[in-house]
Amino acid sequence: MSTRVGLGFDVHRLVDGRPCVLGGIVIPHPTGPLGHSDGDAVLHAIGDALLGAAGLDDLGTLYSDKDPKWKGANSAELLADVLRRVRAIGWKPVNVDVVIATEGPRIAPHRAAMRAKLAELLGLAVDAVNVKGKSLEGLGALAGGAGVAVQAVCLLER
Repeated sequence: MSTRVGLGFDVHRLVDGRPCVLGGIVIPHPTGPLGHSDGDAVLHAIGDALLGAAGLDDLGTLYSDKDPKWKGANSAELLADVLRRVRAIGWKPVNVDVVIATEGPRIAPHRAAMRAKLAELLGLAVDAVNVKGKSLEGLGALAGGAGVAVQAVCLLER
């Protein structure tokens, strides 16, 4: 058996008038991630982690924001395509760990729902998926609820 680790990162500005979609669920919040797709930075970071571990092109290359085909795309569908690509070359996810850094929506009340949704999307047990929310303590460009940054790490096995 062979294993690989992948790391993914994504960041989106939070703006008025957009649904707050993170981790495949809609979170009640007055702002949501701005993006060419639905802006789900959690699914984007996980997708990049999976692609990186498998040695494939990154999310931005495969699903360019310059391509109108992906305008308003559901990130769960993008992740499903990523999984198809990863599995097609013999890899399967073992676990995923995610850190969501924001002063926008509180993550803690939605952790369980996010973990369940991510496990469903990835075909994993809930205990193979972890989600953590972190405050930015008023520091940096994302302070004051201006955005959301996500890091994801995954393990693949063959």
